[in-house]
Amino acid sequence: MLKALHLVKDYRVGKETVHALRDVTVEVATGEFLVISGPSGSGKTTLLNLIAGIDRPTAGEVYLEGQPLSKLSDRQLAQLRREKIGLIFQTFNLIPVLSAYENVEYPLVLLGVRRSERRRRVTTLLEEVGLSAMAQRRPDELSGGQRQRVAIARALVTNPKVVLADEPTAHLDSEAGAQVMHIMRRLNEEHKVTFVVVTHDPVVARYASRLLHLRDGRVADGQGVQENA
Repeated sequence: MLKALHLVKDYRVGKETVHALRDVTVEVATGEFLVISGPSGSGKTTLLNLIAGIDRPTAGEVYLEGQPLSKLSDRQLAQLRREKIGLIFQTFNLIPVLSAYENVEYPLVLLGVRRSERRRRVTTLLEEVGLSAMAQRRPDELSGGQRQRVAIARALVTNPKVVLADEPTAHLDSEAGAQVMHIMRRLNEEHKVTFVVVTHDPVVARYASRLLHLRDGRVADGQGVQENA
């Protein structure tokens, strides 16, 4: 359902060229929980941004359900993200003046979903991530783990084809991080939605159905695909 073929991404920094990705190919099946690991600077976030259509590759192509993203305008890419891609950020990116309920509801408001349907979806997902009792609290009244659970519910509320998570445990302690990963894996299995998670946290790799290692902008030799035991 998702293919990233021969991706190259170069950046100009002053007079130098930084090779962020060097001929990376990744194919992701429907319902997979793919974890992309690697040290800082390995190209993980760059790859995720290309898959999301937030950035465009120097060379190569990304296909979502057979559709090449390079053929889409910036407006079409934004629409694609709203309808088919759920995003989870390491800094949560919640709207501070809105409640947990309203933060989860907001993507549906942008899509013009009817209020009754919005209420059904938001209520269901807040219950699934264990935050029904905190629906009316604002982000500053929630712990880091609770805020990330709101972000997970928001990412899933549009019924996306794929959820992309960038270092989802980066700002959480080990217990909260484990809770968040357990919830993500359970929702992956129950909703059959594809997850692609980038991380440098070795604990996150335990939740993968498949693990991909990046190093220096390449798939690491001999470690491209590793099935979890």
